[in-house]
Amino acid sequence: GLVLRGWQQHPGAAAAPAGDALIYLGGNAERVEQTLLLLRQWLPAHSIYTLAYRGYGASEGQPTEADLEQDALALYDAVRQLHPQGSITVMGRSLGTGVAAAVAAQRQPSRLVLVTPFDNMTATVRDHYGWLPVALLLRDRYPSVERLAQYRGPVLVMRAGRDTLVLPARTDALEQSLARRQQGRLQVHNEPAADHISILQASGLGAALQAFAQAAP
Repeated sequence: GLVLRGWQQHPGAAAAPAGDALIYLGGNAERVEQTLLLLRQWLPAHSIYTLAYRGYGASEGQPTEADLEQDALALYDAVRQLHPQGSITVMGRSLGTGVAAAVAAQRQPSRLVLVTPFDNMTATVRDHYGWLPVALLLRDRYPSVERLAQYRGPVLVMRAGRDTLVLPARTDALEQSLARRQQGRLQVHNEPAADHISILQASGLGAALQAFAQAAP
């Protein structure tokens, strides 16, 4: 019964059954409407959809792992109805990569893009608060490695060389797991000078995303 609010770009294209679409799942407290402006520049032929998570922006409710995943699945299903013949790329950033992993496992989108991803939230938090019983205290786990074991489509990992929030070991672990299962369908794009926040402004990010999203499945 909650109301969630979001944005879409290219509403004319959204009505075309064969049109391609991208669903963007942002990071914690990210202003996703600002990221939408970048995505519109990078992918002018795509329809682009995003939500404000529960409790953020103009969306009602309180965010939990299970609810955010169900909301993302509902968004995916709505976009699929608008694009029954088009490809759908799911793109997550930071926290959103955990949500995107759940969508990928359950809906098998055409492509998956993970920006500054982690293997699981427990290990990510333990990197910063190792003296605490993180496994006992943490409510939301986002086990991306486990969930992505069920995904068979192509994956693009975009990592920031100066990321101090998601440490390299967490992304390395995810990549290693994907490499074992994706059989050559994993691509990695690294922005050495970018950090966790600035990666979307990195000069090569848009071209890498465009090439991946427009490639043949």
